Amino acid sequence: MVNDQHNMLGIDFGTSNSAVATLVDGKVRRLAMEQGSDTLPTAIFFDFARDEIHIGTKANTCLTDGAEGRYMRSLKRVLGTSLMREKRYFMGQHLDFLDIIAGFLAQLKSRAEAVEGRIFDRVLSGRPVHFHDDPVKDKQAEIDLRECYTRAGFNHVEFMFEPEAAALANNVLDRAKSLGLIVDIGGGTSDFSIFRAIPNAATPVQFLATHGERLGGTDFDKTLNVRHFMPLLGKDAPLRRDFGSGTATAPVSLFNDLATWEKIPFMYSADIRRLARDLQRHALNRAPFKRLLQVLEFELGHELSMLAESAKIAANRSLAAPSIVDLGLIEKDASIAISHAALNQMMTPHSTKIVDGINKTLSMSRCCADDITDVVFVGGSSLMEFVNNASTEAFPNATFHTSAVFTAVVDGLALAAKP
Repeated sequence: MVNDQHNMLGIDFGTSNSAVATLVDGKVRRLAMEQGSDTLPTAIFFDFARDEIHIGTKANTCLTDGAEGRYMRSLKRVLGTSLMREKRYFMGQHLDFLDIIAGFLAQLKSRAEAVEGRIFDRVLSGRPVHFHDDPVKDKQAEIDLRECYTRAGFNHVEFMFEPEAAALANNVLDRAKSLGLIVDIGGGTSDFSIFRAIPNAATPVQFLATHGERLGGTDFDKTLNVRHFMPLLGKDAPLRRDFGSGTATAPVSLFNDLATWEKIPFMYSADIRRLARDLQRHALNRAPFKRLLQVLEFELGHELSMLAESAKIAANRSLAAPSIVDLGLIEKDASIAISHAALNQMMTPHSTKIVDGINKTLSMSRCCADDITDVVFVGGSSLMEFVNNASTEAFPNATFHTSAVFTAVVDGLALAAKP
């Protein structure tokens, strides 16, 4: 392979999906990490039977096929937390999340090198404006991600805000007097940037303000999961008290964690199963807790979250009839109906937070909503109708762009990574 000091990859390491691109002859070339796809799921499966590690769609397939092993997703949300350096035993090795994420990134690197026939030892990585609301955790998250890239084999690591990368890749920069807003709703974070396009200038985009929130599509999945699935497993079910009269309910944190993508792998411990059995003993109706024990014993938490994600997408698209969710995974012939209106209603707190984030960005930029000429949506979760509604109501004079929802960030990174 050729080793060129200017070989730099642009990597969009996302909570739900990742992508890789480079610049060739001044043009962005997205590198297929999987056959026929510009993106791949940010997922890992430790295949215990074959003693192999799979990533992307293969990891998802192993999970849904019932292969023996451990599945992980939403790895990006662990950055900056104490979980990063906790060692776990996988296939004869004690690994922490630095090792696990580095392994995923190393596979992206090796696949890119195989596609291009050259070595990439430099990387420009996207990063959210804020990994966390807590500034200490936020700073630590970038330190963690830098270490992951270093462990993956990159000698030089740089970062760029994801909405800034998206602005570089968008065609609104070709128009004079464009005052744009990037609404980047990813799997784990929501980022907003207001920029001014300056065509034909050495620096074609001027950023006026950038702001971020720790909120994304995985939070939308969790909301639906907790609202509609977790009551079937015992959430809010009455329990007999050991002492005194009246009833109690199971700890809400148990169900919240079981519905949180990045926490699910830690829900299959003996302690959690013991807690579930104790709840079942105290339940007035034991059936929900029997289902809970089955989910824990057969490690079905990720499958439930996948159902929540699919139900969210289906209800978002189904404007007329309610979307029917098959919950046979929990109990034979079980199902629920989720209407488009019900979905939007349960997402109201998230919509409010997104509107607040947009307004804060406007305030930081000292621009008025009426001045915004273009709103660019980035990230799969920006396609949720409640996100679109919140934005269109706020910017009556703007043109809305959705053509590069999944690729704008990696394209911008490739453009910015040129020598």
